[in-house]
Amino acid sequence: MSGDLTDVPGFTVGHWSDPAAGTGCTVILCPPEGAAAGVDVRGGAPGTRETALLDPACTVERVHAIALSGGSAFGLAVADGVMAWLEAQGRGIAAGPAVVPIVPTAILFDRSAAVGGRRPDAAAGF
Repeated sequence: MSGDLTDVPGFTVGHWSDPAAGTGCTVILCPPEGAAAGVDVRGGAPGTRETALLDPACTVERVHAIALSGGSAFGLAVADGVMAWLEAQGRGIAAGPAVVPIVPTAILFDRSAAVGGRRPDAAAGF
């Protein structure tokens, strides 16, 4: 045990980066049944997706992954790829015959340092 997140049984971490563009994303996959999560959103211009679902008053009790991305607001698209991958694995909240993966996502502003229009997207999250 090294004290890393990946020491926790059932959790895996994946990363995609574009070193030439100075950006990337990291995805934390939860165990198939999901995991409890919470959030504290701060800052003058936070970029998040599905973090409101983490409010204890909401009915969603588990998340299936967490995505952290560069690319500023454009980087939120990473969650689309993560959701597609999880759906293909049958992981998510049961919704009739389908599943809906819950993937809270947060971004950071790196557009001033990024090269051209290159940024993390759904393919990076898949």
